[in-house]
Parts: sequence; structure tokens; C-alpha cells
Amino acid sequence: MIYLDHAATSFPKPQPVIDAVQQALTSFAANPGRGSYRLSREAHAAVDACREKAAAFFGVKFPERVIFHANATAAINASLAGLQLEAGDHVIATTFEHNAVRRVLERMKKEVGIKVSYISPEMTGETTLSQWEEVKTERTKAVVTCHGSNVTGTILDLEPVQVFAAEHNLFWLIDASQTAGVLPVDVQGLGASAVACAGHKGLLGPQGTGLLLLHETTEPAPWLVGGTGAHSHTAEMPDALPERLEAGTLNVPGIAGLAAGIDEINRYGLNEVFEHEQALAARIIRRLQDVEGIDVYGPGADQSRLGVVSLHMQGVDGHEAESVLDQHYNIAVRAGLHCAPLAHEFLGTAPDGLLRVSVGFFTTEEDVDAFIQAVIEVYEGLA
Repeated sequence: MIYLDHAATSFPKPQPVIDAVQQALTSFAANPGRGSYRLSREAHAAVDACREKAAAFFGVKFPERVIFHANATAAINASLAGLQLEAGDHVIATTFEHNAVRRVLERMKKEVGIKVSYISPEMTGETTLSQWEEVKTERTKAVVTCHGSNVTGTILDLEPVQVFAAEHNLFWLIDASQTAGVLPVDVQGLGASAVACAGHKGLLGPQGTGLLLLHETTEPAPWLVGGTGAHSHTAEMPDALPERLEAGTLNVPGIAGLAAGIDEINRYGLNEVFEHEQALAARIIRRLQDVEGIDVYGPGADQSRLGVVSLHMQGVDGHEAESVLDQHYNIAVRAGLHCAPLAHEFLGTAPDGLLRVSVGFFTTEEDVDAFIQAVIEVYEGLA
């Protein structure tokens, strides 16, 4: 199969990732930090090794500020819940946000009474400082921004947000699910309060892995409470990190695989990954933008962008096209709203959404050319 749904999860995984998961499962998948016996120590060492690699990779000053989660959604929930916002507090986000952000904010609006404002960046990712200033209130406490859109491939320009958040001493959460492992993300350098990302997308790790990366000054309250192995005598979660934010048994095989994924990205080089994926996206755009009846959304072929391209075939149902590509061409793409309804409202493509193709580092020009030919044939056959 030609797999072109890397914005959802990367596949196939590199062999070292598979080997690391298998080794953990067969050799030391005991409970880390829950005993002094050898297998528990080995599991703990594997977790610590990944924590240190992630800290170096993302510019986190102290490894203990790398917090493991099951996915980016859990990391985002933990980060925002940890703020302990009150009724009347205000949060600003963008219309490019995934439901992992939007639904959390909307639930907090309903249950806590916070207020939420959404601003719309340009298709190329620019916002102005004045856009952020215009919606700020006396009760604004936090800003949440995705780094890259999972619908359009837009890379958000973080500089105005960085200036705005720093000037007003706001908590700033970045959702780097689409950019981690593709673009540099430096927590300390950006001055972000926290960065959440998936481990199973650009970082090439297994599903069931996610990261919350904390700035040295960020001290969120625990979102999930429970066993931590140490400090069991206290009724409250311990003060020390990472234990304070990591209740329950960690996914040792997944974390071992994530460490191997980070090693692979370091071996390839972030610049190589980004240039490869951007070139493939540009190839798709250039070939399809001149096909009458096919509309391509997002930054142009010559603009900086992620390897995510969404399109609409006039007169063709996107879900039907997805099914035909799967069943007759053995090509995996995704149709619909992509868990980002605000982005589609901004594009004018709600409620039906778009057909999305997203490439990865192992996608080839031949894969992309096969998709281009197939989608043209599907359009001509169904329109």
C-alpha cells in the first residue's frame, strides 16, 4: 500500500523502532521505578534514556521536565488543566487548532466559565502583534497555538506570539504535533511555557506515546493523580518532577521505541526531513493546481510549508474518493474535517471537509506520482 496519511500517524516505522519495542517487550518490560530488582531498573533506565534524548532534542533544560503521556491530546489536557483557570479567565487560540485543543477549551468554557477567543492567521502562517493585542483582556491568562496545521500544511509564524506572550507574561502552550521531528522546536529558545506533541507522527515512535515539554519556570498542577512508585506514604502527588505529573505505569515499550525514533531523526537530520517532505508537497501542488475542477488549499508550492496538502474535487464526495483510492489503487489518504472543524470553517470547506494527502520521510516521488495519477483518474471517473 502507498501510505499517505502521515499527518495522522507515521507508517511504516523504522526498523530500529520496531526492534526497540520488541526488545523492551521481551527483555525488560517491567514496571519502571516500582522496584529495585533488575528488570525494573532496566525499564527505568530505558525511560530515563528517552527522557534525556527528548530533552536534548527539544531544548528542555532539565530532563525531568520531559513528561510522558499516551498522546498529544493527553499532554494538552494535562497542560491546560494544570493552569487551574477560573471563571472569567480568558484564553486565546487560533482557528487552525485541532480538536485536541478546541474541545478542551470549549469544555472549560462550559464547565469552568472561561472565555475563549480565536484568531485567524494568514494561509501562510503570519499573524500580527496587533491581532493578538486586539482580543486580549485584563483576564487573559494563556495563549495556545499549533505550530503547523494538519489541514493546510501551514507553518505558524511563532515570533509575534512569542513577543505577545512574553510582554504580557502569559502561559504559552504550543501544539507541535505536526512539526515535532520535522522542524526545530526549542522550548527554552522560544520561551514557550509548554510544548505538547505526539510521539507517533514525525518522531516516528509507536502509537501510545506523547510528550509534554516544560519550560524551567512552568509548574502546572497535576491533571492525573495516582501511584508514582516513590513517595507512596503521602496522600498528595509528590512535588518532584517528573513523578508529580506521571501517575500510573508508563508505556515502557512505547517509550523505548520513541527513543529509537528520536535517534533516527537525529541520524537523518531535521533539515533533510523537512526539505524532503516539502518537496513532495510542492510536487503534488504543481501537478494538481492546474487541473480544472480540482482546488488545492494551503500555502503554494514555492512557500515554506509542511508535507500536508488538502484538495477538493468539484462534484466528487471526498469520502467516496478516499474509498476508491483505497480499494482500487491501494492508496491511503484521509477525507473529512481532520478533527479541525475551525480550520475548515475558515477555509469555507465545512461541513464536508477536504481530501488530505500527507507525506513522510519514507514517501517517494514514485508514491506521490502514483497518487497524482490516481486522483486525476478518480476525479474524471466520479465528477
